[in-house]
Amino acid sequence: MDLASFLRDVPDFPKPGILFKDITPLLASPEAMQAATDQFAALDFGKVDKIAGIESRGFLFGVPLAMQLGIGFVPIRKPGKLPCKTKRVEYELEYGSDAIEVHEDSFAARERVLIVDDLLATGGTMAAATALIQACNAEVAGCAFVIELAFLRARASKLAGHRCEALVTID
Repeated sequence: MDLASFLRDVPDFPKPGILFKDITPLLASPEAMQAATDQFAALDFGKVDKIAGIESRGFLFGVPLAMQLGIGFVPIRKPGKLPCKTKRVEYELEYGSDAIEVHEDSFAARERVLIVDDLLATGGTMAAATALIQACNAEVAGCAFVIELAFLRARASKLAGHRCEALVTID
């Protein structure tokens, strides 16, 4: 199934000059969501012990993938959203800084973790997520996205050394 046909372009959102790729039509289609999950599951990252999804749209794709693969799901959240002791990584954005957290007991040592998110743009959040997984003594099996904005070159600039796969690539 061509998942690109389930994406909607929204001009000038969230600010003028940005062409936002809206995934809500994909989310509204059970067939497209199943196809996305199947396409993710068909990617061969070797042995994967857990799926980690980045808040919040990574949850939408990571949970069904984890269920289909029969493995656990771990949420990577914004600060202050997790109730137990966490590990935290701070990172820079174009307009400031941010942070993400995970429960420190989410992974066993050397577990292989596939990180899932909806979009790869500049790569800052995913680079922070890879650092967070490694800070937990787990291994990053790879990074998987529904959409990659390839013209921003995040794979080379922020995610070099990590295998990245996208279901839809926009050049």
